[in-house]
Amino acid sequence: MAMAFKMATTGMHVTDECTSSFMEMKWKKVHRYIVFKIEEKSRKVTVDKLGGAGESYHDLAASLPVDDCRYAVFDFDFVTVDNCRKSKIFFIYWSPEASRIRAKILYATSKAGLRRVLEGIHYELQATDPTEMGFDIIQERAK
Repeated sequence: MAMAFKMATTGMHVTDECTSSFMEMKWKKVHRYIVFKIEEKSRKVTVDKLGGAGESYHDLAASLPVDDCRYAVFDFDFVTVDNCRKSKIFFIYWSPEASRIRAKILYATSKAGLRRVLEGIHYELQATDPTEMGFDIIQERAK
């Protein structure tokens, strides 16, 4: 546990793939979502999964492990009551109850560093089970 804390306080390196994938999602709409993971040994945040433009929020939710932490960003497209197309980017911190304490500490203390690199996030969600990040919550926040 002391090692996890030391690693977390020294900071994580966010790979270039993370930032370039995020920019492709944000500007080119190539990805619907991106799931990030921390490689504990190398102390790097890497891309775990890229969701194609045709994938849905349910695909993102299904791709998150039930026993390990992850970060995710989701590009939510919607139409306002004024019939305007909008897009909001959500940052999701996934920390399920079944994950290891070491992983929870590592992800919690490294979250701010990743958020600083990913410019243009509108909303943040923190979830420990799927009900805390349901699609209805995304829709409600985006209004």
